Amino acid sequence: MNRQIAALIVASLALVFGTQPVTSASTDNRADVEILVGGAPQRRYAHGGRWYVEAPKGREYAIRLHNPYAVRVAVALSVDGLNTIDARQTTAAGARKWVLDPYQTVTISGWQTSQTEARRFEFTTEARSYGQALGATANLGVISAAFFKERARRVVPDASNDIADRRAPGAPRARQESSAANAKRDDEYAATGMGRRTGHAVTQVWLDLEDAPARMVNIRYEFRPQLVRLGILPSAQAADPLQRREHARGFEPGFCPEPPSRR
Repeated sequence: MNRQIAALIVASLALVFGTQPVTSASTDNRADVEILVGGAPQRRYAHGGRWYVEAPKGREYAIRLHNPYAVRVAVALSVDGLNTIDARQTTAAGARKWVLDPYQTVTISGWQTSQTEARRFEFTTEARSYGQALGATANLGVISAAFFKERARRVVPDASNDIADRRAPGAPRARQESSAANAKRDDEYAATGMGRRTGHAVTQVWLDLEDAPARMVNIRYEFRPQLVRLGILPSAQAADPLQRREHARGFEPGFCPEPPSRR
């Protein structure tokens, strides 16, 4: 049986590289994945069997991950179908992953571009998106996270064996590269661009993961006009001047007030 083992780490975070295809997963509605704008989580809307959030055009955002388990997990995290670590398009199992300690919560703020830096996520249009720049536009507008639990370790008499030496035959090592407004027109759709640089140092560790994800979370994001068109948000009713005039009255009690600008 193939196993997923290689990992990259940032402080208490890590990334792993795996080889098994996704076979099954349970879905959960708890806030294991949150989209943060200005440090505050965006409201999630349930619609048609999936989650949606509003994408404020031009704003930077971050993704907060929470591990609800008593064991370490490795999270394959993609934005617009691109891995947030190396921008590759792979299966969840085959992706490099962020690793969280038991019950840990971490925030991923951008695309990892080197072993010391990342570029911030920002809501933008499809034409200005990172996916468009890479020629990968099939999955714009979606954030996906797959949680893989660390495999329970067996007691080995020889304690000198390093976890890196107990890799399954043929399991590849990860390359040491990296760890972890509203729309103006109704025909513009949200996507994620590559924003300003931010420090984000990483190192590499090894991890032995279960073959199938324990949980998967998918979140669609769109500009407000598109959420209105999808029926997720209510349409803002424009005031009808004629109806306003129809509700006009004659006399009002009191005296003539002075506007502040005329005082």
